[in-house]
Amino acid sequence: MNMTKMSDRLFIFDTTLRDGEQVPGCQLNTVEKIQVAKQLEQLGVDVIEAGFPISSPGDFNSVIEISKAVTWPTICALTRAVEKDIDVAAESLKYAKHKRIHTGIGTSDSHIKYKFNSNREEIIERAVAAVKYAKKYVEDVEFYAEDAGRTDNEYLARVVEAVIKAGATVVNIPDTTGYCLPEDYGNKIKYLVEHVDNIDKAVISTHCHNDLGMATANTFSGVINGARQVEVTVNGIGERAGNTSLEEIAMILKCHKNHGIETNINTTKIYPTSRMVSSLMNMPVQPNKAIVGRNAFAHSSGIHQDGVLKNADTYEIMNPKDVGLDDNSIVLTARSGRAALKYRLGVLGVKIDNEEKLDKIYQNFLKLADKKKEINDDDILMLAGADRAEAHAVKLDFLQVTTGMGVKSVASIGLDISGQKFEEASTGNGPVDAAIKALKKIIQKQMVLKEFTIQAISKGSDDIGKVHMQVEYNGNMYYGFGANTDIVTASVEAYIDCINKFKN
Repeated sequence: MNMTKMSDRLFIFDTTLRDGEQVPGCQLNTVEKIQVAKQLEQLGVDVIEAGFPISSPGDFNSVIEISKAVTWPTICALTRAVEKDIDVAAESLKYAKHKRIHTGIGTSDSHIKYKFNSNREEIIERAVAAVKYAKKYVEDVEFYAEDAGRTDNEYLARVVEAVIKAGATVVNIPDTTGYCLPEDYGNKIKYLVEHVDNIDKAVISTHCHNDLGMATANTFSGVINGARQVEVTVNGIGERAGNTSLEEIAMILKCHKNHGIETNINTTKIYPTSRMVSSLMNMPVQPNKAIVGRNAFAHSSGIHQDGVLKNADTYEIMNPKDVGLDDNSIVLTARSGRAALKYRLGVLGVKIDNEEKLDKIYQNFLKLADKKKEINDDDILMLAGADRAEAHAVKLDFLQVTTGMGVKSVASIGLDISGQKFEEASTGNGPVDAAIKALKKIIQKQMVLKEFTIQAISKGSDDIGKVHMQVEYNGNMYYGFGANTDIVTASVEAYIDCINKFKN
């Protein structure tokens, strides 16, 4: 069969709010889902799978509310090949400007035999009936052949041909169990392109899982072979080992422009989106995760650092700014070289032209780096003899808090403000509240705490707690940070950090 040239536009179908949300402990309420959906719209996602309406009233309601909140992306609702499911999905999409029903059935022999106790012919009939039924409600119908990864290609082609004939506009070829290898998955898509007569009437979609760590590779292989929609999630979250990661596919295509495949993704929104999903779903991103991990642009080896500082292209294939990061972070550790230390001092406003002096600082730096895993800016300034903390007007002298069950929390605090000592005490409805009230008694400014997040770095009771705060003062927003094994102290330090940044 002759193939007309394929479009080089790739549709991004995001299933963070459906497949991603199925992860234990990641459930979002409707307000949070709307927040994520609006962010996905800004990111430039084409289709948002908003939920599985029949599965729960919460899901049904979320699809309704997301449909109202989002304007240009298509809103998609998942169903089984069951009429009742499709009725409920159609009802949940009534406010969507662009709507799609996503229906389907298992097509692998194990699904046909054990899940449906059926046979191949009957499955095709059920698939066709479901698509036709969905078509009564919406123009845009996507069909998924569940476990297509383990479905015989010849039979899969028959299913796909039949559902396109029935009106499916998108056919989804999921590797439900994450079993496929890139070559096999690519060949599966290629087989459909070459053997399904009406394939040009529908878009082929990939939906890969990461059980063997190959979701991204399989998805990309599918795209090269003719798929023009990819089903992905932010940070690659999803059941078991997760789904294909949106940011990885978007950046692969951006870095490998020779394939000429375009997406609508505004890549500078990737990092903020990743952070939002991670914090709302309480799903930390592994530090070495591609694109959005904390260390994705962090260079700690001396050789790499020297190269990056001379020319970023030496060790970076993408610009951190492209994914919404301010800069590559040169992390200073015992492996770092002089070049990185000099650069970091320069960023902090300390110019050292004297090589001998730099050498001396560097030797002290190595001694400290062996004791501490990571060197922060204050450490470097201390080494260079320019102690930044001195410039801070407000310092915490002491903090004592009593708290417990059945008693009010009481905090007494001592501050040093530009060399003057102040003390105050206060009660509160918890230790942090009491401590901040006592602090506010000394620093009498109209400031409002806007955001407060606590993060434990590793598990364990002796862990360092990190606190991030946002405080509003005089119409400006200030960010503060504190870290301490005592979480109340870390909270007060983060608040003081904000205060020290106030522009009076």
